[in-house]
Order: sequence, then structure tokens, then C-alpha cells
Amino acid sequence: MSTPTTTEQDNLRSRLPDPAQFIPEVGAVAAAMAKAIQNGAIPQTTISLVQLRAGQIVGSTYHTVRQTGILREAGETEERVTAVASWRDAPYFTDAERVALELVEAVLTPNPLGERVPDEMYTRASVHYDDKALWTLTMVIGQICFFIPVALIAKPIPGEALGRNYRR
Repeated sequence: MSTPTTTEQDNLRSRLPDPAQFIPEVGAVAAAMAKAIQNGAIPQTTISLVQLRAGQIVGSTYHTVRQTGILREAGETEERVTAVASWRDAPYFTDAERVALELVEAVLTPNPLGERVPDEMYTRASVHYDDKALWTLTMVIGQICFFIPVALIAKPIPGEALGRNYRR
């Protein structure tokens, strides 16, 4: 499959216009969420890996393209970026990153057999993350979950900069 040309990308349209036109507070909410998770408790790479995995799980091209771009701009290898979908058997992730990816999968994947985040998983996470980092990781997952409906319903344009990703 080929990447859209500049002309094709220019012709892409979102389903809805920029939400800030109707709910101006959304910018402040987004900024506050971003500030909260950028507290230094978790590496930016881990944040992006978790949010990329969330985008993959829910089938959001917008979030997948956005997070892969952030990871690539940060200098992450193609092996790491492309292996997020198959992280369980990929040799490219630290134990801390693995438990973070496991947590986002647990939160976003229904478990008809019981608790989504069982005590054993929490215990594995607490080996790598202190209380502040666990709360931060929880907020990282919450932040992407806040934006998932935006991506799936409004369909902002993948690959476009924030503020330019809505065109009707």
C-alpha cells in the first residue's frame, strides 16, 4: 500500500470540524492532561508506546500514525515502532515497557473471564513503577482513552499537525 501523495493528503477530510469551535474548553483539558503526564515519572518513549498500542487495539489510524510519528521523531528504531503490535514476543522492549503495554491491553480489551487488571499484573507493574509512576501510567491510558472517541467519530486527518487536522 502506498503513502498518500501531498495532493491526496490535502484532499482528505475529517467527519467533523475542529471541536474547539464548539467546545473551546477542550484545548485547556487537552493541555492539562498533557502537562499531567509529562511529569517525568515515566519516559516519553513509554508514553508513546502505550498510546500507540491503544491506537492499534481500537483500530484508530489517527492515533497509530500520530504515535508512530512521535516515536520516529524521538529516534526510536523501526524495529521497536513496528513491533509494538507484537510486543509479547519481540525482543526490543524493556520489562518496564512490557508491563506498561500489558496494562494498556488489559484496560482496553474485554475480559469475560474476570478482572481486567488482576493483582498479579498490578504487582508486576509495581516492581517497575512507584506510586507516582503508576498514577502517571494510569493517566497516560486515560488520556488516550479520552481522545479515542474523537479519533473514531470525528476522524481527524492522520499525519496532520494539531490544529490543522480537521477539514470538512
